[in-house]
Amino acid sequence: MSLLSITIECLYCSALTIAGYLILSSRQCHWEIASTLFVDRLLHGRSRAALRLCCALITTYKYCQARRSGAFPNLSFCAMLSEAPAFMALHSGICHTVSGTRLYSVATRSAAELRSSSPCWVSLKRGKRKTTARSELPEDGSPLPSLQIQNYAQAQGGDALASILERSSSSTDASQKDITPSPQVEGVSDVSHGPSLSIVVVGATGELARSKIFPALFALFHKGCLPKNLHILGYSRSELSTDDLKDIISENLTCRVDTQQDCGETVKQFLSRVFFQSGSYESSDGMSKLNAKMEMLEGNCAGNRIFYLAVPEDVVVNVTLCIGKTAQSRSGWTRVIIAKPFGYDGKSSALQTKGLLAYLNEDQLYRIDHRLGKDLIENLTALRFSNLVFEPLWSRTYIRNVQVVLSEDTGIENKGRYFDKYGIIRDIVQSHILQMIALFAMEPPTSLAGDDIRNEKVKVLRSMRQPTLQDVVLGQYKASIAKDGKSKVPGYLDEPDIDADSITPTFVAAVTYIDNARWDGVPFLIKAGIGLIKHSVEIRIQFRDVPGNLYRERCGRTVLGQATNELILQIQPDESIILKINNKIPGLGLQLDSSNLNLLYRDRNDTDILDSYEHLIMDVITGDNHLFMRSDELKATWDLLDPLLAEMEKNKVAPELYQFGGRGPIGAYYLGAKHGVRWADD
Repeated sequence: MSLLSITIECLYCSALTIAGYLILSSRQCHWEIASTLFVDRLLHGRSRAALRLCCALITTYKYCQARRSGAFPNLSFCAMLSEAPAFMALHSGICHTVSGTRLYSVATRSAAELRSSSPCWVSLKRGKRKTTARSELPEDGSPLPSLQIQNYAQAQGGDALASILERSSSSTDASQKDITPSPQVEGVSDVSHGPSLSIVVVGATGELARSKIFPALFALFHKGCLPKNLHILGYSRSELSTDDLKDIISENLTCRVDTQQDCGETVKQFLSRVFFQSGSYESSDGMSKLNAKMEMLEGNCAGNRIFYLAVPEDVVVNVTLCIGKTAQSRSGWTRVIIAKPFGYDGKSSALQTKGLLAYLNEDQLYRIDHRLGKDLIENLTALRFSNLVFEPLWSRTYIRNVQVVLSEDTGIENKGRYFDKYGIIRDIVQSHILQMIALFAMEPPTSLAGDDIRNEKVKVLRSMRQPTLQDVVLGQYKASIAKDGKSKVPGYLDEPDIDADSITPTFVAAVTYIDNARWDGVPFLIKAGIGLIKHSVEIRIQFRDVPGNLYRERCGRTVLGQATNELILQIQPDESIILKINNKIPGLGLQLDSSNLNLLYRDRNDTDILDSYEHLIMDVITGDNHLFMRSDELKATWDLLDPLLAEMEKNKVAPELYQFGGRGPIGAYYLGAKHGVRWADD
């Protein structure tokens, strides 16, 4: 070939590459656009121009992708033009999955060998046309032998293409029969380790991400619960680098299991898998860049993705739309975790649900309430349905009342703006309390599959009687003296960001009933509040008195309810199951007293119990969704509470004041007595 021909050939290829760059860069480097326009010409035509153009486009795509991900930050576009063949093969690998399109290349590992052999990346796009050779394509993304590549190319009508591929294949090391893909940068997935998992924390610089989500991910990584092909990506509006994010989250990473262990090396390994992408919550530009970075990290592997939305409620739908349009995995599953609150009322919740389902399916949504991640919550179903001694007792025949209690001994803790808007009912009762009742009271599901359990929970929620103001007590903590007897604890109205005339309740006690055959007439008492005497979360089941009890006069206690059997499912501070029974007091005489049979989890199990965030994240990874609210569950909770909330707002109900660090409003005790129940947690 003459010098003039070589010069013209180089100029022609460069022009095609520039054209491809302009097309691709104007579309955020989306390969689908280029493949739609040019790949069919390659597969079904014999034109050398079509082949050159497609190679140029693929080269440009790899350049765009590498520059976006930071793999080759110093590689200029002019250098890419002069080194086009070598650049194409720098991303050496027989197969690379990009949005459902496979790029096949035969290349060597040495840059010098790449320049001499000048291999070309060629796209073999799977279309709808049926050919016998298409069945030879490996479904797992493994390399094709050179003969199969040639046969496939010939079947697509490209003799020249087959010749080029065969000639390129022969230039590789003769002793190397199968070319193993080599990662482009540190952190790229290894296909031998199975599917890749990318966990994206949206709102990565917020308090929730720093204090809860990243530490939970590190704990799972430390225990070996996460796959080897793991990538953790932070996404935020803040203009940060990956190193900045690593510095932020490393402050809260500790080895909880063994406090004496030096986990510096584990932290280093974890941080090597952390990446950052800055972008807006309202537009898809940043999410497109994030998607390109994830595709680069996923490499040849099938890519599974989890997005944890630790963002304000008003941007949840926008972020989800961006994910649905530009960042869903095309080779694996995509799941989105959404944190509370799930709307302000039924109307706003329905609008949020409609927006979420615009681009995602119901089974992709995981509405998370971290309080439901405790082992004992999940043990509710095991306790009932795997123990013959309990299931026959689980009904109105033997159970007198059920009390669900959540009390916190702290105040609002710098969450004034959020709490004053939502209050205790929307924050605690709507999700956590009602979910506990639904799990406790549901009928046996047809299986342990998530949807089967959620089907039964929905039935319970729809059967619950709407509470009225006559069966509700509201409270608000006021300033008081601290436990040390010296310092003063501010009241709710003294907290930052709280209006001086706010009537937002910090305490609620309520009574409701489940109108079905199993629970007819059994009162379910709810008590939730902050600024109380102790930190406690429990479900307390009080059984009925023994009919014709011979020992009634010898129990030693005559106060209402104190001589009955109780089953206490304590979730916090320590997870335990306590059975309260009556037995004889040792010594002379025949007097009875109650004793506790206590199964304390930490004493019975010497293994480390997962934190609630760790537990729920693992449930998302495994696809176990029974602890996450489905859309119809969410609607059922708002249908139950909306009338009460509307009545409270209409009547401007002022909450009853109570001392910070006390037992709550006195009205709660009158409410219990009204229904023949004594609060047993005092």
